[in-house]
Amino acid sequence: MIIHAQEVHAKGLRYTIRSAVEQDAGALSQLRLQIDGETENMDRERGEAYIDPAGFAGIIAADASHPRRLLLVAEAEGRIIGYSRCAGPDLKRFLHKVEFGLGVLQEFWGHGIGKRLMTETISWADANDIQKIVLHGVLETNKHAIELYKRLGFEIEGFMKRDRILSDGKYYSTYIMARHKE
Repeated sequence: MIIHAQEVHAKGLRYTIRSAVEQDAGALSQLRLQIDGETENMDRERGEAYIDPAGFAGIIAADASHPRRLLLVAEAEGRIIGYSRCAGPDLKRFLHKVEFGLGVLQEFWGHGIGKRLMTETISWADANDIQKIVLHGVLETNKHAIELYKRLGFEIEGFMKRDRILSDGKYYSTYIMARHKE
């Protein structure tokens, strides 16, 4: 699905939230690789489940033409600095929900980019009669994200004990969070 571009000025930064286009494929491939290496909050380590530019071009094309998929990018200073993606299965029993994920370059944290990507996604979901947005694997130590999700109407629906092993060799639990359309 495609949305109209939104211009944002927040905390000294001008950026645009827009639907991804095919020309973004290379930048998205590199962005995801960098974000995965900046924090352990993501599911992957740097280089795992790598998606090359051709793979992203396919995802962008498929998402743009699917009524229950949305791939957004945040663009500032002439480059893509964040992304979010919603995708819902085509199974009839699950047509009411989508799964959500996002990432923002660490150097741009604190400008409300993640929040803006989420609010645009929530608006899109509500306008398209999607009843539930699900976040899987929210790391228990990612308190800032958990509080943001809660402020945006998400609630904890589940807790996965010892779900991940991080670089310190310890196990960490994750939350399953969801927002239900009001």
